[in-house]
Amino acid sequence: MRTEIRLSGRGGQGLITAGIILAEACGVYESKEVVQTQSYGPEARGGASRAEVVISDNQIRYPRAYNPDILVALSQEAFDRFSPQIKEDGLIFADTFYVETDKKEVISMPFSETARTEIGREVVTNILMLAALSATTRIVKLESLKKAVKHRVRSAFIEMNMKALDVGFKLGEEKWKERSS
Repeated sequence: MRTEIRLSGRGGQGLITAGIILAEACGVYESKEVVQTQSYGPEARGGASRAEVVISDNQIRYPRAYNPDILVALSQEAFDRFSPQIKEDGLIFADTFYVETDKKEVISMPFSETARTEIGREVVTNILMLAALSATTRIVKLESLKKAVKHRVRSAFIEMNMKALDVGFKLGEEKWKERSS
């Protein structure tokens, strides 16, 4: 099965890193076929940014996420631009602090707020979001994300990122139970 994921927001939110970590977790640690692409504006921070990850059990013939199954929007601009492109039965995850929407089908979660309050740094929002995505979609195992983070993140920041993964997974589980009931 082919699954297309688009992680979108502003430059500086770590979405490119998140895409690379997700691709490594699925490809290296779960032996799935994976392609990761990225796009960002000329601004170093604040401009549009997105990472796309295509995951499949079979060979991937087209590397882009044309009609994503999953969209993560960490900014209003990204939500407004990319939510119309999602597949009809796709999932949209939005950060409640940066994205306002009244659409019932959107899974709104406090990614950045939780990173600030539980970890003390908003910089780990991207990692927290990946764990919440794992808990709600089961697209990747938490353990695979932990291995990829340990491989990709500088040693001084591993502990903070491991905490972000645990907190994010718990957040995702709670949200999924809430939606399922």
